[in-house]
Amino acid sequence: MSSHELMHSRSPFPEAAGRAGEPASLADILERVLDKGIVIAGDIQINLLDIELLTIKLRLLVASVDRAREMGINWWESDASLSSDARALQRENEALRARLERLERAAGLPAADATADAEEQDEEAPGGGG
Repeated sequence: MSSHELMHSRSPFPEAAGRAGEPASLADILERVLDKGIVIAGDIQINLLDIELLTIKLRLLVASVDRAREMGINWWESDASLSSDARALQRENEALRARLERLERAAGLPAADATADAEEQDEEAPGGGG
């Protein structure tokens, strides 16, 4: 189908068209999708000899920020990597880790890595770790 035919084909959003029978413009369709939202979902499975090797579940939501907030979706507001303060938070985190390490050394406590390794070994030991 050519782009000319595509533009003059029947719109999947007839109420987005200006007048009855008139094709909706791309801007009209985009405005409606962002206003109402659209969900695209799919699963990809890779099997070998009836053994499932990999499953990928894809979920895509296309909506305006305002519409997403109405649906209770606002993860970008608390994601440090998307925040303009991400670098400052990273520096603060590194400074706190260094301070904690200094305090542990001063108190004669084992390093955090050594403590984690000891806990893992305890859990792996027969009868250990609960």
